[in-house]
Amino acid sequence: MGLFSRQLANVVEWQEFRDDMIFYKWSNDEIKKGSRLIIRPGQDAVFLYNGRIEGIFKDEGEYDIESDIIPFLSTLKGFKFGFNSGLRAEVLFINTKEFQVKWGTQNAINIPTPQLPGGMPIRAFGTFTFKVSDYVKLIDKIAGVKQSYFVEEVRLRIVAVVDQLLMKWISKEGKDMFNLQANSFDISNGIRTDLDMQMFDSGISITAFNIMSFTYPEEIQKMINKNASHSMVGDINRYQQIEFTNGMASGKIQGGGMASDMAGAMMGINLANQMMQNMNAAMNKTGPASASGAKPNFCPNCGTKTGDANFCPNCGQKLV
Repeated sequence: MGLFSRQLANVVEWQEFRDDMIFYKWSNDEIKKGSRLIIRPGQDAVFLYNGRIEGIFKDEGEYDIESDIIPFLSTLKGFKFGFNSGLRAEVLFINTKEFQVKWGTQNAINIPTPQLPGGMPIRAFGTFTFKVSDYVKLIDKIAGVKQSYFVEEVRLRIVAVVDQLLMKWISKEGKDMFNLQANSFDISNGIRTDLDMQMFDSGISITAFNIMSFTYPEEIQKMINKNASHSMVGDINRYQQIEFTNGMASGKIQGGGMASDMAGAMMGINLANQMMQNMNAAMNKTGPASASGAKPNFCPNCGTKTGDANFCPNCGQKLV
């Protein structure tokens, strides 16, 4: 916290500077002998006289009004009287650190899509970072009419426009609504530039804007997850086999019950049929018996390897 103490009749009064303040204006009827200025790390103290900046203390430490501040502010009118009558001045404590603030969309944003006439409703969450960049503009636009300025006031100002900026940059970049997270870097940079321009006249700079996540309606998210799992498998039959194996491993498919036995039997039949289809497909790659008298290597009926036989040794199927 930044402190300014005034000793008068052996009484010391302290003005505290909170960590969530961007600035705090210390105003007093007059500053007299015995006053001390205390600057904490990450703070600047700006002396104002008649609304103008007369001096800025940037180094942390404790300053005595007579030995340190008077020589520094020797141009102020009150000092030519030896400071006996007191000085009517203001001290603006400014927090110079960067503030990181969380943000979230106030309402769902409807992204245009041909499949949904009303658009795809999405939400987004993230953080932005800002700091004071211009004392003159800050004093002219804000400190001139306010005693203090809080981080929450900046957050509310940003959140009020972030929904429109998200829509603007998602549409401008022409991003696929299902791949917004992969394109969040480009969208974030565009929004940061716009926000920085909006805060420019206030003496505040937006140094970073990040989108942590996009969220879709629950039904859409389930569809995305399902499609992703199918594309990873690539083969619906293999997907069924994996699902069956996972069910057995997790105990969801167990013996002992009619329903589970039937499910296991049906899955077994499906697997057997798939195996037969694969064998037949492999056999067909060698080609059926042709007019030249060539014979298949496998029985087309049962899949048994036949060699040079004219009849299948297993089922008796004629091979030529």
